[in-house]
Amino acid sequence: MVSVNFVTIVTHCGIAFVFSALVVVWNSAGIFGFGLGISKEVASAISKAVDDAKKNLVKVPVINNTIPHQTSARYGGANIFLRPASAGTGVIAGGVVRVVVESAGIKDILSKSKGSSNPHNVVKATFKALLEVRKPEEIARMRGVSLDKVFNG
Repeated sequence: MVSVNFVTIVTHCGIAFVFSALVVVWNSAGIFGFGLGISKEVASAISKAVDDAKKNLVKVPVINNTIPHQTSARYGGANIFLRPASAGTGVIAGGVVRVVVESAGIKDILSKSKGSSNPHNVVKATFKALLEVRKPEEIARMRGVSLDKVFNG
């Protein structure tokens, strides 16, 4: 669970009070997703968010408990910068970014969050940054070279 907010919605019939839940689901093997649920009760908002998150699962390449290369992304006012770290460094990240990165199964990473600290935008920016990460084999295949040729000269 990332956040639960009490929201007031003004409609033509009057004022409605609802709860908004932002949730991240994962299996700690590089597959994770996030979802948003809105309901009049907290429990049903969370269950709706979990159902939405299960529909948006993606896989992130994790090599030696970190990402293969640095990446950055922007969503709304949130800017996220992610950089691989050496073994034993741990997760150097703030609140919301830490939840998302740990849920992706990444154990060593450096991050910086700039701009907006709105949890929705930070989650989406982190999600976007992790989607841009590619495996070294995939990049070599796109460039038309083999990894043996790159590492052995």
